[in-house]
Formats: sequence, structure tokens, C-alpha cells
Amino acid sequence: MAMFRSLVASAQQRQPPAGPASGDSGLEAQFSCPICLEVYYRPVAIGSCGHTFCGECLQPCLQVPSPLCPLCRLPFDPKKVDKATHVEKQLSSYKAPCRGCNKKVTLAKMRVHISSCLKVQEQMANCPKFVPVLPTSQPIPSNIPNRSTFACPYCGARNLDQQELVKHCVESHRGDPNRVVCPICSAMPWGDPSYKSANFLQHLLHRHKFSYDTFVDYSIDEEAAFQAALALSLSEN
Repeated sequence: MAMFRSLVASAQQRQPPAGPASGDSGLEAQFSCPICLEVYYRPVAIGSCGHTFCGECLQPCLQVPSPLCPLCRLPFDPKKVDKATHVEKQLSSYKAPCRGCNKKVTLAKMRVHISSCLKVQEQMANCPKFVPVLPTSQPIPSNIPNRSTFACPYCGARNLDQQELVKHCVESHRGDPNRVVCPICSAMPWGDPSYKSANFLQHLLHRHKFSYDTFVDYSIDEEAAFQAALALSLSEN
């Protein structure tokens, strides 16, 4: 758990500083959204924790019943998400070199510049292409944890992804009083494989109700409907 807190603390340091850094080469990274990893576009700030994101990037989080900050995972009131005017002023004030042509550009105009910079386009064209993994007869090392699918800690049902595990446990084990180890947390580098949750269903609902894939793949309507069904199921227990 201490390692997890240190990871969160290091991630929080990505938030924009009060003033410019000692060198302008790192300004673009310091003023980048933690979700899309690009320079902020129409930034907004969460009132409770102060973390800043592109307005469009944060939108999926605002559509679920009990939103959590994507960075620190603390709950927040979606009505208390405001336009980050101080960040916008900094974006308009500071300049940083383009990662392609090295021309100094105002951070507020960096996205537009990069989209038309021939050097950046050339770099992107020269990036290695994705090649599907071919079938192999080589054994998979047993010491590499599987962080894609999990087994139910109650009944042992296997090959459940994160969303399927939540749904399975709520539908099949919501009345089970046993303390169990969370298979998602224990698969992580900071996880404690011996820690048993006193209320595993609540832990699943509040800690693992969505993953990063929610921001890019998961339908907002499906997410909202799924969370409503989970909340109703738990309230009936």
C-alpha cells in the first residue's frame, strides 16, 4: 500500500506548477493532460482534489453515478468541476520547443502546430508499425502475472475481465460473507496477495468499477446503466 501511495504521489506531480520550469524543454510535459498525454485543451479542474484534465477527456467520468478522479481515485462532485482559467493563462503565456522542428510555440497553440508540423509527421511515419503476435510453441513464463483476466475469489470461475468479475460477483455472490483477496489488486506490483477485503463487493464497486479502457472503449450509456444495476443489486442485499 505504501508503494501505491508513492505511485499516486509521483503521478500528482504531473500537475502544472505555479510557474515555469527552470528549462522550457519540459514545459510541454508539465502542462499535459494525464489522460491523453497531450497539452491541455480547454482544461478543467476538479474542485476537491485540484487535478486538471482536458474538458473532453474528463467527460466520460462525469457520466457515471459516483465519479472518481482518474488520477488520485478520490470521489468528487461533478457539479464542482470548473474551467481552469489559471492554467489557460499559463498556456497562453509560456512557450516550448516543438518536439519535431524545435520551433518555440505558445503552449496554447502547440496542438495546432504539431498537427501541421512536417517534422512531427515524419517522426510518426517512421514509428514501428504494430505487428500482431504470432502463435508460438514456447511456454509462457509462469512468474508473469496475468493482469487482463481474473478468477473469482469465491467460486474460482476463471477468465473474467475486470467488468465481468464485478458483474459476476454481484450477481452470484452478493450474500457471501467470506473475506477474500481481491484478484485485481493482488495482480498489481503494489498489491498485497494476503490482504482480505472485509466487504469485497463494495471494494469492487468503488475501486474497480471502471478501468482506463472506460475512457476509450466503453459506451457511456452502458457504463451508466451498468453502475445503476450494480447499485440497485447492492441496495437490495
